[in-house]
Amino acid sequence: MSWSKEFMELDRSIHDRASFDCGEKELNIFIQTQAAKHMQAGISRTMVLPATVPLTNQKFPICSFYSIAPSSICRETLPKALAKKIPRYPIPVFLLAQLAVHSEFHGHGLGKVSLVKALQYLWEINSHMRAYAIVVDCLTPTAESFYAKYGFEVLSEHNGRTRMFIPMKTVEQLFG
Repeated sequence: MSWSKEFMELDRSIHDRASFDCGEKELNIFIQTQAAKHMQAGISRTMVLPATVPLTNQKFPICSFYSIAPSSICRETLPKALAKKIPRYPIPVFLLAQLAVHSEFHGHGLGKVSLVKALQYLWEINSHMRAYAIVVDCLTPTAESFYAKYGFEVLSEHNGRTRMFIPMKTVEQLFG
């Protein structure tokens, strides 16, 4: 199986969600049963990277996906040096709510490709609707290491997970 060149919005009629398996039950359940419902409800947007060849059911398997949503953080969760420069009301951020790669592609650089595409997409949105940073809640220590490798810093503990962030000023250096 090989992946397409472009991410696109999840479409139940053409993307095979049932065959997705990244090895993390929570992420598998999300793409298989919740992502489309969340999009329909206006909660988040899920972008998928489909395979180039459809399955026998004529739907395209999902090689990787990411899901994004608007969110906010309290300035008190930021490092002190950054918090001094921020107002006292909730700070708008983008939440990179989910990012997963099908097990078949682990170790092929698709995680990095997916993260770069998600950051690029959020940078484009930022030109219309400003946010201070992008945050991610890490499901595992492996995920935490992955995001740290690409410049995310620990922000706080959130719902029992390590919450990390990357300021939009840093993302601007990549795409601005």
